[in-house]
Amino acid sequence: MSSLPVFQPCMFNSEDLLVRQYTPLVRRVALQLVARLPANVELDDLMQAGMMGLLDAARRYREMADAQFETYATTRIRGAMLDELRSQDWLPRSVRSKSRQIESAIHELNHRLLRAPSEAEVADELGMPLEAYQEMLEEARGIQVIHYEDLTRSPEDRREGADAAADPELSAWDNPLERLVSQGLRSALVEAIQSLPEREQLLLSLQFEHDLNQKEISLALGVTEGRVSQLRSQAVVRIRAFLAANAWNVEPSEGYAESKLI
Repeated sequence: MSSLPVFQPCMFNSEDLLVRQYTPLVRRVALQLVARLPANVELDDLMQAGMMGLLDAARRYREMADAQFETYATTRIRGAMLDELRSQDWLPRSVRSKSRQIESAIHELNHRLLRAPSEAEVADELGMPLEAYQEMLEEARGIQVIHYEDLTRSPEDRREGADAAADPELSAWDNPLERLVSQGLRSALVEAIQSLPEREQLLLSLQFEHDLNQKEISLALGVTEGRVSQLRSQAVVRIRAFLAANAWNVEPSEGYAESKLI
């Protein structure tokens, strides 16, 4: 008589355990991200990309006293989701075009009025009713303060035709990380946010400092969730217009060094 097979209990290695334990983190990050994106972005697509980021984090992670896995994994998960969004070109060209129109109108009005224009004034500048402008803001949901191409483009006022390979200053400016950590950019962002109307400053504070979701922000401001989306889009476009009009290009080496002291 042949002996019956002996079944051994399934044993998970450390990578499996990390993935199983932190799978809910993928959904949480995806929900936070999708709330700021156009309606055509699917939550499931973000979660699929995020799971790949989690798996990558579990494989690469090495336990250290000052490095929590959740913090490390969140960075990898979010990065994988952003890579997926870039590869799918999730922001339609029509949305980019509309956001540029709004940015241009706000830039012109800032220069003319010497203050932040109201929604009605922006709508008039664009030659459309206020309701149509607000719909345009809703459609522009998902536009970012700084796009990757903003960071990879050399400053227009830099020396044209210079050899970047032979010029350390120009080479440094071709590095997106150097530009992102630039103290000049950080200072310009602070100034841009401070120039926003009070309500839009409050909205950004509730979202990024207090980590409230869109529903919670709508309750705090006493407006609909759709209105929160419109106000956020408008705040982002105001910031982009401010950055376009005000030079934030300091020497990268100087900005990078200063940023490490903060």
